Amino acid sequence: MNMFSLTNKTAIVTGATGGLGAAIARALAEAGAHVALAYIGTPPTEDLVKAVTTPHGIMPLILEADVSSEADCNTLVGDVEAATGKVDVLVNNAGVLHQAPLAEATLAMWERVLKVNLTGTFLMSKSVAPGMQTRAGGAIVNVASQLAFKGAIETSAYSASKGGVVALTRALARELGPTIRVNAIAPGPIHTPLNDPYADDEWIEQRTAGLVMRRLARPEEVAPGVVFLASEAAALMHGQTLHLNGGGVMA
Repeated sequence: MNMFSLTNKTAIVTGATGGLGAAIARALAEAGAHVALAYIGTPPTEDLVKAVTTPHGIMPLILEADVSSEADCNTLVGDVEAATGKVDVLVNNAGVLHQAPLAEATLAMWERVLKVNLTGTFLMSKSVAPGMQTRAGGAIVNVASQLAFKGAIETSAYSASKGGVVALTRALARELGPTIRVNAIAPGPIHTPLNDPYADDEWIEQRTAGLVMRRLARPEEVAPGVVFLASEAAALMHGQTLHLNGGGVMA
């Protein structure tokens, strides 16, 4: 028996068109899952859709949703359940980053980051939980960050939002377990479109100085950790945060 297999599982990935989200969607599909690509703004590329199509020719569901909207979250989950009958795996990957010194950070910036990164994780988890409980099984994987544990200059809102994701992960694991497993990953700096606006030489040097591997990660190096947490191989993982950050945080 392949404990890492997600065959016959349905998975939702939010923020699925970003660098990490796309890599996660591909990895879940390679493990056998039928993937729903949730996005906002630019739709998935043809290459991504092709990569996430199952070997049996089942194409991914493609659904636009703003995870900071409760109505959008409920519609997204309802549409996936209507199309497939269930949601077995939720990956809360959607996120935004605004980097600015505290003196220049605005309330609107703070509220937007927390609304997407933290409130969006809460709303999507709340939406999928009833169905998972009815079917007596499911896995939620939240994407946090090493900055939840160590912080970084000019990232007050982002660091706070990801710290909240870690705490929410623990709370939901206690409340929803043992039926639903809730865990998180905490990546370090990754080559993704989210980071690209800030990733000049100075930024990269600052972010990699504390990493054992001394380089930015690639999205495809992070995605297998999500597959692990979504699979039966992680049956004993509840409320845990998997540190996929090249040694930036050791816990």
